[in-house]
This record gives sequence, C-alpha cells and structure tokens, in this order.
Amino acid sequence: MALNFGDAFMNLMPRLMSSLLVVLQITALAFFLAFFLGFLIALGRLSSHKLLNGILLVFVEFIRGTPLLVQCFYIYFVFPALFKLIGLSLSISAVTAGIIGFGLNYACYMSEVIRSAILAVDHGQMEAGLALGFKKSQVMLRFVIPPAVRNSIPVFGNYLITMIKDTSILASISVAEMLLVTKNYAARTFQTIESYTLLALLYLVISLPLSQIVRLLEKKLNRTKR
Repeated sequence: MALNFGDAFMNLMPRLMSSLLVVLQITALAFFLAFFLGFLIALGRLSSHKLLNGILLVFVEFIRGTPLLVQCFYIYFVFPALFKLIGLSLSISAVTAGIIGFGLNYACYMSEVIRSAILAVDHGQMEAGLALGFKKSQVMLRFVIPPAVRNSIPVFGNYLITMIKDTSILASISVAEMLLVTKNYAARTFQTIESYTLLALLYLVISLPLSQIVRLLEKKLNRTKR
C-alpha cells in the first residue's frame, strides 16, 4: 500500500485547522475556569473553617481520584438523566460538558499548587504587613498571593500544555476536536497512517513552542528571585 501524505495533508489539514479553533476555545475557557475555581478552593482549604476545609478536601480527592474522561461522561450523560428523574430538563452541549469537566478537574490540581505556593511564602511577609496596620485579607492580597501566583506560573504553563493535549479525550463525547476529525477522515479514506501521523505532528508543533515559552518564563522568574 503506497502512502500519500501529500493528499492527506491537502484534504485533512484544513479540517484540522478548523477543529484546532475548537480545541483552543475549550482550552482557554476551561483554563480560566480552572484557575478561578482553583484559587477559591485553595483559599477555602487555607481557611480556619473546618467544615469548609473538610468538604473541599473530599471534593478535591474525589475529582483527583477519578478519571477526567469519566467526569466528562458524567457531566454530559448522567447530569441530564438525573435532572430528568426529578422532572427537570437539562441540556448540556458536548463542548460545554468538556469545558466544565476540564475546569473542575484541573481546578483541583491547580488548587493544590496555589495552596502550596501560598504556604511557601515567607511568613514574615504576613507579620510585616500586619505590623504596618494592614488587615489580614489586605496582606494576603498585596503581599502573599502575588508572589505565590508568580511562583506558580511555570506549573500553570505545563498544565495548559497538558490540557491542550487532553482535549483529545473529548472525541468520546462527540466534540469535533482534532482527534475526532482525524478519526472520521481516516475511516472514510483509509489513510490511517498518514492521518494519525499528521495529527501527532500537529500536536507536537503546538506543544513544543509552548514548552519553550514555559521554560523561558521559569528561567526569568528564577533570575528575578535572586
């Protein structure tokens, strides 16, 4: 069987570029949702409210202990069925389910990064701020959280790259992302080798520059600390 990468490139690549926009949209929205929720979860875990801390701990462990794909399936298929059982109607699109699933999943991982980063900030920052007459909340916002978030940027960058690659699992809930587009094209044309090779190379082209940017940011932040 002769391989025809030229034909696959000309016919598949435009479709991959279109589906890449879907991937980037889902990634951007899910990432911001994950950061926002992760920040709130981290603050909740650091609070002195034992009940809130316990509930968030159970939630984080549950999310981290179950596969992301199962969570997306649950949101897309199970939630509407549960609402139907109680006489309510809930319609969730596959893209929305993906954004919510990725947002919740990555929020739990980000929350632990943010929480650890806040705890790693020199306690003297808090004491100095309180000595200057600032409230505890003001000290957190001005002197503790900014360096904690700044120190977490390289980890967030790696999560962003991983999130882009993980969007391929959304093909399982019929999101028209790059894997599903490739799968459909390969099934129709039988250009299996060419199709999946192009898909892998495209993921590589996206990931490598982002990885380099994250490394450069990490080096810059390390120089700033000195």
